[in-house]
Amino acid sequence: MKINPAHLGFDIDGVVADTGGAFIRIACEEYGISSLTLEDITSFDVVDCLDMDQGIIEAIFGRLLDDPLDAGLQPMQDAVSVLHSLAAKAPLTFVTARPHEEPIARWLEHFLQPDTFKSIRLIAMGVHDRKTSYIKNLGLKYFVDDRLQTCRKLAEAGITPLVYNQPWNKNGHDLPTVNNWQDIQALCAE
Repeated sequence: MKINPAHLGFDIDGVVADTGGAFIRIACEEYGISSLTLEDITSFDVVDCLDMDQGIIEAIFGRLLDDPLDAGLQPMQDAVSVLHSLAAKAPLTFVTARPHEEPIARWLEHFLQPDTFKSIRLIAMGVHDRKTSYIKNLGLKYFVDDRLQTCRKLAEAGITPLVYNQPWNKNGHDLPTVNNWQDIQALCAE
């Protein structure tokens, strides 16, 4: 299967942005929770799997949503270079459940080359469960996401999901997966 980058879209958190890594770093540095690892996050809903105060969880995610640059959110390994490579062939499309577009747009602008950033499509919807209709309306045929429920809904709608492997989505599905950005690049290579 070779994917035309014009037909491919991306989620942000857990796919382009290393949100899990940032969560763990902030929990350690600012709240003294040093025993937490990415493998401990076995559910997309972090509250369901971590023995942490819900207020701390909400505070960390609030920082990552409101000011990802100040919170030190980093891209996933190789994400930026692969995105630049794909952007040379087609504009990039991002659909995120983040509630506000401006903070994540500033984050993308910080990491992407100016010409790449100018041509992106970014949709911040505020909810996970409405992504499918947006993705379909954008004419995308493939979408990379780390939330298994979203990927299942995409498959039901005839859009090929690519599950970005994370500890919280490894079990209970037979959907196509990618392990890293090199896998994504390989799927789009000519």
